[in-house]
Amino acid sequence: MSAVPKIDLNDGHSIPQLGFGVFQVPPPDTEAATTTALGAGYRHIDTAEMYGNEGGVGDAVRAAGLHRSEVYVTSKLNNGFHEPDAARRAFDETLATLGFDYVDLFLIHWPLPTLYDGDFVSTWKTLEEFKQDGRARSIGVSNFQVPHLERLAAEGDVVPAVNQVELHPYFQNREVDEYGKAHGIVTEAWAPIAQGKVLGDPTLTEIAGRIGKSVAQVVLRWHIQHGNVVFPKSVTPERIRENIQIFDFELEPADVATIDGLDRGEAGRDGPNPDAFAYVPG
Repeated sequence: MSAVPKIDLNDGHSIPQLGFGVFQVPPPDTEAATTTALGAGYRHIDTAEMYGNEGGVGDAVRAAGLHRSEVYVTSKLNNGFHEPDAARRAFDETLATLGFDYVDLFLIHWPLPTLYDGDFVSTWKTLEEFKQDGRARSIGVSNFQVPHLERLAAEGDVVPAVNQVELHPYFQNREVDEYGKAHGIVTEAWAPIAQGKVLGDPTLTEIAGRIGKSVAQVVLRWHIQHGNVVFPKSVTPERIRENIQIFDFELEPADVATIDGLDRGEAGRDGPNPDAFAYVPG
């Protein structure tokens, strides 16, 4: 298996371009799924406070016998804890639950512009504290739109290292992606295969059949060639192993362009719109 390439971040750190996501992996199954991923060669795990499964990630990393520095771990702030003191307590709990003294990357999970009087800047300044004291090596955001990013640029001191957003062939989120590329913010793609919705696409099926790869592998490779960080989720060992086997081939430019042409704009969005999303766990 070819080594997973790394992307340089704007703060001097680097991030493996392919990772393993544990969104919707039940907490009791997280350690086993993460263990399978680590055994397959993944060295980047993406979790979040709201997933409720940080503990399983930490247990798997320890059980794998890998040095902490060998595994890149991301977590994200719970939507219910945006106020600075609450964010500090939540971050302390993340480190305790993972069993680590630092995370490689910590994100604001959603901007929640209709909550907290629209104030995500004080939340961001709190994450800046975590970066300053070294307990978060890098900090970033998730689901931030261009106006949200522009506000952080105007009022914050640290440029986000990454912005993790919905991005897949049917919704390529181009305005946000292009803003990130212009301002040194790496785009991370969640729902990279549209939660499976692209797997039956006839255009993707034709490309995959022609080059002898699965549709998922083709789409993940498309992300890689666009410079995105991507972390497919699966609990099926065969799929976990298949998803990392994307570094022994390249898509031809014409195939990349064909996949680019599948974009449906806002109509292709599968998840919530960040401008309106206001979910806070009960």
